[in-house]
Amino acid sequence: MPERAPATAPSSEPSPESPSAPTAAAAPLTAARRTGLLVTFVLGGLTALPPLSMDMYLPALPQVTSVLHSPAATVQLTLTACLAGMALGQLVIGPMSDKWGRRRPLLIGMAVYVLATAICALAPTTEMLIGFRLLQGLAGAAAIVIARAVVRDLYDGVEMARFFSTLMLISGSAPIIAPLIGGQVLRFADWRGVFVVLTGVGLVLTLTVWRSLDETLPPERRQTGGLGAALRTMRGLLGDRVFTGYTLTGGFAFAVLFSYISASPFVVQEIYGASPQAFALLFGVNSVGLIAVGQINGKLLVGRVSLDKALAVGLGTITAAAVALLLMSTGVFGEVGLVPIAAALFVLMSAMGVVLPNTNAQALMRTPHAAGSASALLGTSSFLVGAVASPLVGIAGEDTAVPMAMVQLTCAFLSVTCFLVLCRPWQIREAAA
Repeated sequence: MPERAPATAPSSEPSPESPSAPTAAAAPLTAARRTGLLVTFVLGGLTALPPLSMDMYLPALPQVTSVLHSPAATVQLTLTACLAGMALGQLVIGPMSDKWGRRRPLLIGMAVYVLATAICALAPTTEMLIGFRLLQGLAGAAAIVIARAVVRDLYDGVEMARFFSTLMLISGSAPIIAPLIGGQVLRFADWRGVFVVLTGVGLVLTLTVWRSLDETLPPERRQTGGLGAALRTMRGLLGDRVFTGYTLTGGFAFAVLFSYISASPFVVQEIYGASPQAFALLFGVNSVGLIAVGQINGKLLVGRVSLDKALAVGLGTITAAAVALLLMSTGVFGEVGLVPIAAALFVLMSAMGVVLPNTNAQALMRTPHAAGSASALLGTSSFLVGAVASPLVGIAGEDTAVPMAMVQLTCAFLSVTCFLVLCRPWQIREAAA
């Protein structure tokens, strides 16, 4: 089994007529097309689990701060713990799925996720809540990493980029629905009720996977060897400069997104005085923008415009929105209300609909031999950088949006830098010409 991506990188725009995936992938690909709707909904549900786990809880953050008598920065660590768990869990579960198949590790992870979420609902202290949010993230990592690996098992090239954009129609709905559900739950229960609902969601998803998702990695395509072989495979993947470039580009872009997720409940509710329901509505509108741009990317841009060109425009838009947020939050334009801030956040979120699916597709196109490990590295980089960004946005307290804007602009700049310095998209186009 090769340890590194091929020396000749695949084109950013592979021809749909000329297969670029290994011959062994042909049978699963045909099966995927026969059951495309079912596969799409199951994988969409799995990729929706992280935003459900975090975003449904967002309207309750100020309440947790009050009820558990903890400062905002400490309560934000409950988000960081979940995110860090999802990052570290992928490093273990991804290689496991390359060795044992996708189905068994996924079902085990989902079962533990349900148990950990139920215990979160009973946590009497912030410290205990942080600990079980970590376990929740470790187990929930199975959904993220294996969903991406299954997509790589079934699709390649332009079709894979389109499928990732299609998944955003489902998984992107979670950030819209989750805060709305969380806000409504808070009308009838305290923050613990949010975790009760999440437990039910996890249980339903586990049963759906058990009944509906078949194995997509046949035994002849699985990797052999133990921990050493898995580490060598990951080292080989990281040795591919372009794969690492797309991984870091997506990781820092995700950090921009997560700094918004972590800080916006306090910015919108504490600084601008919005209610939990109003915050949930604004969050939902922003998520609609992400879904809409994701569908434009998948239906109109992919196959017509280079993935790298679309990615460059998305990164530029995110950076411009972050600059605008920093200028407004530091008072350069005088006293601004919620509407201009919300407009800049809408632009920032919408641009993620181009950046996230295209970085995933470009990275995974280079790794047909180790989709689980590659998916683990993609997810781990995103979640670890996001976990670092989360406490930074609250470091100056709850009365200013400047830290959020500073973290967003820094991460956007680092994402653009990785794209230009490591991916070098102009060289990929020249090699494909």
